[in-house]
Amino acid sequence: MTAPLLPPSAPRLGLGLAALGRPGYINLGHGTDLGQKKGVSDLRGHTWAMLDAAWDAGLRVFDAARSYGRAEEFLGGWLRARGHDPATLTVGSKWGYTYVADWRSDAPVHEVKDHSLATLDRQWPETLAALGRAPDLYLIHSATLETGVLDDERVLARLADLGTQGVRVGLSTSGPRQAETLRRALAVRVNGACPFRAVQATWNLLEPSAGAALAEAHAAGWTVVVKEGVANGRLTARGLTGGGDVPAPLAAEAGRLGVTPDAVALAAALQQPWVDVALSGASTPEQLHDNLRAPGLEVDLAALATLRGSPEAYWQQRSALAWT
Repeated sequence: MTAPLLPPSAPRLGLGLAALGRPGYINLGHGTDLGQKKGVSDLRGHTWAMLDAAWDAGLRVFDAARSYGRAEEFLGGWLRARGHDPATLTVGSKWGYTYVADWRSDAPVHEVKDHSLATLDRQWPETLAALGRAPDLYLIHSATLETGVLDDERVLARLADLGTQGVRVGLSTSGPRQAETLRRALAVRVNGACPFRAVQATWNLLEPSAGAALAEAHAAGWTVVVKEGVANGRLTARGLTGGGDVPAPLAAEAGRLGVTPDAVALAAALQQPWVDVALSGASTPEQLHDNLRAPGLEVDLAALATLRGSPEAYWQQRSALAWT
């Protein structure tokens, strides 16, 4: 039987390191959040401080990826320095993208996607070395139907082998066809069994289209992790464009509950019965503090339903976000 993702008393929030392991990311206001000092040692110290704050708040799920700059390295160093019992926390990582920005926020290309067996065979030992241990969750990074990874028998066999070694393998999804990709993954078989046991998907009030497929994954016994619950900052006090233009229904619900908009957005994700964990993508202690109001909130989902738009429009807008 697969071990539970969280201790019974832990909040159903985890900390994602996409915005912490590198100087540039697409979250609104990211460059300002990290400040002027963005050298490797600066961001290592900042990431460790965020991990300490998350740990002290009870968070026990920490998510990284090979393409998140030095996120795995920072997380692994923190784990070794703090000496936390591996049995008390869950570490997730992902393979399939390579970080190529050379520690520049203004790089023309930040990540290169390749879901080949060669990339998997290269990145798995890199992840082991950076973390100093095997991850508990190991996901194909942004699997899509177009890359063919879900039809690659050699990749699937390698992942199935990792699954027999106690790693919970799965996929993360992105783009307007998340639901189709996830249903294809649910149907994958290696030696008569599905090798996947986890999915990390974008679900938020602006883009909830994967919800039904995620419910199917949960019913099949998969671990379901929600990423981008605040839509890269667009469901925070910064608003849809960074200018504070918070959508009226979200602002009203935040006012009613006496919390910030991001807490409402994350609470909406946590109210979905198929969600195991929602990731906070906080870059600062203040953002993490606000996010931590989400567990236990009861938001009016019907009042927020009008925020939903078309998946195609959402992903076009996301792709236009600037790296800062």
